[in-house]
Amino acid sequence: MKGQWLAVPVAATVAFAVACSHPGAPPVGERKPGAITGASDDDQPLKIGVVTDIGRVDDRSFNQFAWEGAQQGAAAVGGEVSYLESGSRTDYEKHINAYVERDADVIVTVGFALGDATRAAAKDHPDTIFIGVDQNQTETLSNLAGLIIPADHSGFLAGALAGMITRSNTVAVVLGTDEIPPVVAFKEGWESGARYTNPQVQNLAKYHPGALNVVFNDPDWGAATAREFLDQGADVIFAAAGNTGNGALVALAEEGVYCVGVDADQWKTLPEARPCLVTSALRLIGPGVADLITAVHNGEFSGGNTIGTVGLAPFYDFDTLVTDQMRDTLDTVLTGLKDGSITTGYGS
Repeated sequence: MKGQWLAVPVAATVAFAVACSHPGAPPVGERKPGAITGASDDDQPLKIGVVTDIGRVDDRSFNQFAWEGAQQGAAAVGGEVSYLESGSRTDYEKHINAYVERDADVIVTVGFALGDATRAAAKDHPDTIFIGVDQNQTETLSNLAGLIIPADHSGFLAGALAGMITRSNTVAVVLGTDEIPPVVAFKEGWESGARYTNPQVQNLAKYHPGALNVVFNDPDWGAATAREFLDQGADVIFAAAGNTGNGALVALAEEGVYCVGVDADQWKTLPEARPCLVTSALRLIGPGVADLITAVHNGEFSGGNTIGTVGLAPFYDFDTLVTDQMRDTLDTVLTGLKDGSITTGYGS
């Protein structure tokens, strides 16, 4: 319930499930060293507040997955959880402070754009635990963890598949804003992955040109951009743009081409796109958030950066499209990304 604590019993079943087609993927939440905080009082339920980025908590993308992870974490520890939705950048600090004033034990802020406000609040309120989703921490604070799930790795893996299944040798990606580094990372990873498996591939890409409060919530622009790519010959189109990207995927559903979702298994969250949806480029946001909440409860929380897991969702109706040879290549790519023998080119 928005703005009100929602008690989640330990035995509760939270509607959250993400499937990965690579069972050998590393466990969620490989932590880098940092200071350890104390466990919460077992006599008092852990109070968890989630502050979304611009957009709705049910955006079937980043905000929703973080919120579901917070619910999953609350369920695991018998905590209470609620959320506040940000309508503009001016809401970030206001909503964070609202949870501080309500004595939240853990405040989860969703997205790179909230990074500055989150770090400032963590410094001002050292007794409150903060989890910054997609927020890289260059300065280690004992009460602030950045959940980093490499978008370039996720994009590279999806691009590698696209390079193998394209028939026209043209692939494309519909993007949010280039002001958000993970969005740029998705693009560069996707393009590098497609070239890795298909050196002849042509990459098309377009960022939304609007303001930050629009770029991730403009499905009409996403749909129009996807159709532009169709006209340019693209037959595998990736969407990494929140609800804007959802508009692109839905527009492609009946066009006889392939599409790729983002962040979680969009076969489950966006069934309208199933006619074209080969897979989704996974960043396991929800389990990463849940893992950190459990760490707080157990007195094992570490400040600094926590590295989460990437993968691909199952192929569902397109299972026969993806050959055994392709799957072997994808396994090799995932292993190479993990051990560093394959690089995406992002940030270099």
